[in-house]
Amino acid sequence: MTSHVWPSGGRHLWPSGEASATQSHARGHLVYAAAGVLAVHTARGTSIVPADRVAWTPAGFTHFHRAHGDTDMRIVFLAPSLARLIPDRPAVFLVSGLAREVLRALTGLSRDDDAPGYSRSARTRLLRVLIDELQEVHEQPLHLPEPRDDRLRAVARLLYETPADNSTLAELGKATGAGARTLSRLFRDELGMTFYEWRTQLRIHHALVLLAEGHDTTRTASACGWANPSSFIVAFTHVMGTTPGRYRTGCRATTHTS
Repeated sequence: MTSHVWPSGGRHLWPSGEASATQSHARGHLVYAAAGVLAVHTARGTSIVPADRVAWTPAGFTHFHRAHGDTDMRIVFLAPSLARLIPDRPAVFLVSGLAREVLRALTGLSRDDDAPGYSRSARTRLLRVLIDELQEVHEQPLHLPEPRDDRLRAVARLLYETPADNSTLAELGKATGAGARTLSRLFRDELGMTFYEWRTQLRIHHALVLLAEGHDTTRTASACGWANPSSFIVAFTHVMGTTPGRYRTGCRATTHTS
């Protein structure tokens, strides 16, 4: 891993599979993958960050990052006065063209691998533009919440291990010693979604990782539980706004711009 870190942020070039140490920061931070895909893991759940999204981790949240595919990770720390303008929980946002260029500018290297050469006032203006852009877009369904109830955690563990498992909630309940009605209520009350919505989100997460690691659409569809590539393409495009093939091509593209 090649790293360049300064007080306001940093840049890490990671090979596929590389992971950071578990850590927390006094300031919240945004992470963006200029190439590759990042997973951000916190006690609240996991956020998947492809190249057209940015993840927010508030101050004090214990977390670690993992790269899927060769990844160019950019980090921007936010002062409390800006952090309060976005959610106080982990979240993922779509990156507009302007926000992408601001992120690159704030984290591109200047001479001698030093921090970007902006004055404090110029940096403040860029950060305000970035926050304005994030406030204009909706949060993305790429943060997979982590269950807290032991019964939900048992079901989640089975599906983490085998995302292609098409068992019904009743069948999973029998395997984990919980009733389907109880599990259904827990999914709604604790995670704010139905079991099927949560499983689809889990599968999309898994698909993002597999595609970033170079697997083709057919193999990814099968590994994630879709009956055929066509149904996978429809579901993936609905969530991501692009087809699996185009997403995979974008992940594999390298970037040499700062």
